[in-house]
Amino acid sequence: MKIDIEKALDWMRDNAPKLASAKAQMIFETEKRKSVKADLMQRSTEKTESGKESWAYAHPEYAQQLQDLKNAVYEYELMRVQMVACELKCEVWRSLESSARMEVKAHL
Repeated sequence: MKIDIEKALDWMRDNAPKLASAKAQMIFETEKRKSVKADLMQRSTEKTESGKESWAYAHPEYAQQLQDLKNAVYEYELMRVQMVACELKCEVWRSLESSARMEVKAHL
């Protein structure tokens, strides 16, 4: 089994800022959802709080915010899973190297 450890380490280094940015965007979109809802509720002409809330949830701007949040979560999770995959490659490489060293010692 050949593992290109340098490629995995380079990928992790090069993509760490993208992963951080994706997480920041996901958190931002999560918090922005609350602001969008509050803004829509204030703009509503409904009389009750539950009516205003229902109107806000049904509004296209709120639906767009949910789509933006979905996209942000997707980007973050994709990057996170790719990072975990690289980390696992490093762990496998480490185990293989350790086993190879043990084999060499056993033959001495």
